[in-house]
Amino acid sequence: MIFKIRVILDAEDDIFRDIEMDAIANLEDFHNAISQAFGFMGNEMASFYTCDERWNQDEEIALFDMSENGSEARLMHQTFLQDVLSKDTPKLIYVYDFLSMWTFFVELADIVKKEDGRSYPNVLFSFGELPDAPPEKKFEADPSFDFDNTLDNYDDLDFDENWN
Repeated sequence: MIFKIRVILDAEDDIFRDIEMDAIANLEDFHNAISQAFGFMGNEMASFYTCDERWNQDEEIALFDMSENGSEARLMHQTFLQDVLSKDTPKLIYVYDFLSMWTFFVELADIVKKEDGRSYPNVLFSFGELPDAPPEKKFEADPSFDFDNTLDNYDDLDFDENWN
């Protein structure tokens, strides 16, 4: 099976790449295909995130395990496209370079049969030029969150005043 996937930069302007990937490719291969399709060097940290239909971020799938204990994180080289993308769960979020936070929306567009003589990954279509810097993020606070009610009593906090 071949997945036809649209990868869209989270920006006001339309900037996207349509990529064909073998469904049995791992997410590290997909990460490499995305970074090449958008012209990145590919030498920065990156992660995929599962998400719901409204793009609410869920589980991280990291390029490298950065946890203190090791083997706690789900890793790209151990996770296959067909394990995280399907007709029922067609969306992922991809973040490249955690200092710059290049953020992309990944969506499964179609599933087709493998074509003889074609190599994968394959960039089907490229639209828009990547800007010199990542688009600025506009974070909005949850209007229902009451900051005044977050800590009722500082004495209940369990920390030592003379910690250093």
